[in-house]
Amino acid sequence: MATHPRDLRVRSTGLTLAVREHSAWGPGKQTLVLVHGYPDQQDTWAELVAALPLDDLHVVTYDVRGAGGSDVPAHVADYRTPLLVDDLVAVLDAVLPEDGSAHLVGHDWGSVQLWDAVAAEATDPRLKGRIASFTSVSGPSLDHVAWLSRHPQGRTGALLQQLAHSWYVYAFQVPLLPDLLWSRGHRAMRRLMIAGQGLSPDHWGDELGRNARHGLNLYRANVLRGTRRSGPVRTGVPVLVIHPTRDAFLTRVTTEGLDVGCSDVRVVEVDAGHWVICTHADRVAALVTDHVEQHRG
Repeated sequence: MATHPRDLRVRSTGLTLAVREHSAWGPGKQTLVLVHGYPDQQDTWAELVAALPLDDLHVVTYDVRGAGGSDVPAHVADYRTPLLVDDLVAVLDAVLPEDGSAHLVGHDWGSVQLWDAVAAEATDPRLKGRIASFTSVSGPSLDHVAWLSRHPQGRTGALLQQLAHSWYVYAFQVPLLPDLLWSRGHRAMRRLMIAGQGLSPDHWGDELGRNARHGLNLYRANVLRGTRRSGPVRTGVPVLVIHPTRDAFLTRVTTEGLDVGCSDVRVVEVDAGHWVICTHADRVAALVTDHVEQHRG
């Protein structure tokens, strides 16, 4: 019998992903797949995993393409969200039993890409019936943000405020300069981010510069070049949105109007910053566990 944690290497669209099972699957256990954001790798979930009931859950994390122990794609276009969804499918194929389903949790860009997965669940045969629930933390649907921008009624001021908070998204489109900043200045950036976000001193190591540099392609491949759906994000998957009220990058407006296309959505605000999954791991773990229990696969 395999011991846990257990590290796996999973192939997806020509590259290999580093996957970790933190607890074993067993009859009656719900599978929980956690997908990290930018500029993290899967160990950003350490505090949350420690706060979860591992005896009752089959918990899985993985390094997204370009981060941690996963392979680095060769081209910017290799970071498009359809390929990120392909990676999720490959992980589900590797860790789920036949006809099994998983509860998904995403933070930051992990959440952004999972929104595309849950939106595709009804029509993609690889995903249909395999997503039991979704918890979104500090990462909006790009489709929903595009829809909000086309329906600004009563939100113009809030949308302009969000645009100001999103300054970095446009700065990351500049060629070479952000890459050089992360390569040469990642130690200084690490100190600033740890202090500003209230994270533990060892939250990032020297891998930060590499992960951040490669992860710039998430923004370059998807934000300005990406073709988004014309309507609101639509899904029948039960969705829990955890919005940290002191998030430096996302404001409350990104959570508005989700019920237009989501048939089962709940928004919970937490008095915390962007990395709420680390600073308030117990609170997030309780919310996720409750959401899983309400929507057992």
